[in-house]
Amino acid sequence: MAGIVHCYRRRYHQRLHAECPKPLEQYTSEELYARFRFGRDDIKYIADLVRPTLQHQTQWSHALSVEEQCFIVLHFYACGTFYQVIGDNMGVRKSTVSNMVKAMSVALGSLIKQFVSFPKDDQTAQTKHKFFQMGNMPSTIAPCEREWEYVNRKGRHSINIQLVGNADLIITNCVVKWPGSVHDTCILRESALYRELQSHRPNGIVLGDSAYPLLPWLMTPFSVANTPEQERFNSSHCKTRCAIERLNGVLKRRFACLNYLRVQPKVACNIFLACIVLHSMATRSHFPLDDNFDGPEPDVGPEQPSMFLPNEGHTGLAIRDAVLRNYF
Repeated sequence: MAGIVHCYRRRYHQRLHAECPKPLEQYTSEELYARFRFGRDDIKYIADLVRPTLQHQTQWSHALSVEEQCFIVLHFYACGTFYQVIGDNMGVRKSTVSNMVKAMSVALGSLIKQFVSFPKDDQTAQTKHKFFQMGNMPSTIAPCEREWEYVNRKGRHSINIQLVGNADLIITNCVVKWPGSVHDTCILRESALYRELQSHRPNGIVLGDSAYPLLPWLMTPFSVANTPEQERFNSSHCKTRCAIERLNGVLKRRFACLNYLRVQPKVACNIFLACIVLHSMATRSHFPLDDNFDGPEPDVGPEQPSMFLPNEGHTGLAIRDAVLRNYF
């Protein structure tokens, strides 16, 4: 018996692609800053920075350009809404937005040492002068800040981030990798900044709140101000450290995504690093920002565990007392 062969023709469905908007052509400079936090030339510059990482060959003729990828990710950083909403606005799928955010955050985060650096010796004089004008605290080269909450799919979590900044709201050092359960003193002790300042004492002091230890180069406020001099010291300390609180607020307002991240911890860290790099670019270029900071939060940090050598604290006490006698 002759067999009957049935032939089937496989049907190919045409892949449909929504046309990605072209913000450089359709938005004014003010609209670009509002939606992406950067202007035309700046976005082109960012695209060139990440091009070696993001540009790749693909068989699809509709692959997004590096510039288009930058627009999508910058829009997410700026507004912090859901990937689905970003995708609908920009004409791409939710999964595409997710992949782009991950890839571009890694690319930008890898540039952190290029855009974030602690003041050099020839920069400290000007830094001290600006901080002294701010709160009358002498010899200050940087204040410290810590802890940042974020949200992922399983609820509220936190990453304990160590930020150091100057009076111009530029981040000069950061540590972005520790969970919120890790104490500030541990993060400080394990940081490259601590090792550097311990081996090469800075020509100035760093300010930290009461969650940090008192060290020869790290000044904390008096836990209880028993004299008018100590009250004046604490007041100047608070006014000067206001710079890092303000920086923190500006960073969150410039990149609203940092207020509510729905990603895994590693991705969250990469997004933080990427936004720190972008903040550095924007601040150095004096881009417009929404700055409505009211003042520093009350200094009610927990007592720090003993993780430092006793003589470090004794020397720190002596230096703080000397500052108190000579300036307050």
